[in-house]
Amino acid sequence: MTARRTAGPRSLASRALPVLTVVGLLAGCAAPGPADAAAGGRHPGPAPERTATRLVQVTSVHEATGMTLLEGPTFGPDGKLFVVDVTAPAGEPKVLRVDVDTRRVTPVHTNEHSAYTSAQFSPHDGRLYLTDFASGGIDSITADGDDPRTFFAGDVDGKPMRPDDVAFDEAGNLFVTDTTGYADPSWEAQGRVVRIDAETAEASVLARDLPAPNGISFTPDFTGLWVSHNTGNRVDHLGLDEDRTEVTTAYPAIWFSGGRSQVDSTAVDAAGNVYQGVHGQAKVFVHSPTGELLTTVSLPPRATGLTSATNLAIRPGTTDAYLTVSGPAGGFVYEFEALADGIRQSNGG
Repeated sequence: MTARRTAGPRSLASRALPVLTVVGLLAGCAAPGPADAAAGGRHPGPAPERTATRLVQVTSVHEATGMTLLEGPTFGPDGKLFVVDVTAPAGEPKVLRVDVDTRRVTPVHTNEHSAYTSAQFSPHDGRLYLTDFASGGIDSITADGDDPRTFFAGDVDGKPMRPDDVAFDEAGNLFVTDTTGYADPSWEAQGRVVRIDAETAEASVLARDLPAPNGISFTPDFTGLWVSHNTGNRVDHLGLDEDRTEVTTAYPAIWFSGGRSQVDSTAVDAAGNVYQGVHGQAKVFVHSPTGELLTTVSLPPRATGLTSATNLAIRPGTTDAYLTVSGPAGGFVYEFEALADGIRQSNGG
């Protein structure tokens, strides 16, 4: 399917009920210095828990949807942090820009029908790509929020997608988690990992029959993918062939004992450490490439009304990490020190 410009806005009346239903279900869906990268981010002993500090409140609970849910943090070419509000109603900002130095928040883009769940800038054309959980497609805009386009829409192998997170390889091809089955028991595994060609927008399935895959990030050398499964509460490692069009090995790599909470988005730093966001508790769990739990990032005890820490971005070339946190108190960005430098794999998705 070739890229095309987005058609005119669909009527709010025809879209409001299904979109609100989707986002409602989806919502169900200080420290030592950086570790030695050569050691895979490992510490000589158990790492103390890290505490994130509040940077800025970005959103409040929307009256129309009854909630707010920040996702998809990614640094743009201007050095500002872009986030999406999954549950923002029509007319309110769905993509926002945060100046992490001045703490100023500005709206970037909105429309009447989308429920954006992730954001990442493409190395292919420099545009900001957004997964639309409501329509099953993928949109793109400029960094200024202009020139909205639909990059991909329609079925994949005869079935619609519920695209959640996205990762780009070095050529700009998209690797997307299709979290179909997120509202079903884990034994009814229907999710997929889908590859979409940067030039042709042709989609192919890399992996199928997965328990609601959510987070997705490449390893630092782009030879494999870390994929977290929302209803499986585990993180898989998928080894890829040389041109990244087929999975050569796949196996569970990290198990998460979250009780009633579930794994969400995933990020990877320069040392290959895996940062696992969580829905249902405001924490991030950091594992080494070999699965060792290195540290946990939590909020201060006084941070009440925040129930999820779903995603994060590490500013490329630094250990400055920024976490999207949401709950009845609103949507916030918190900051903490990462174990190793940020790279593309820890900057959006």
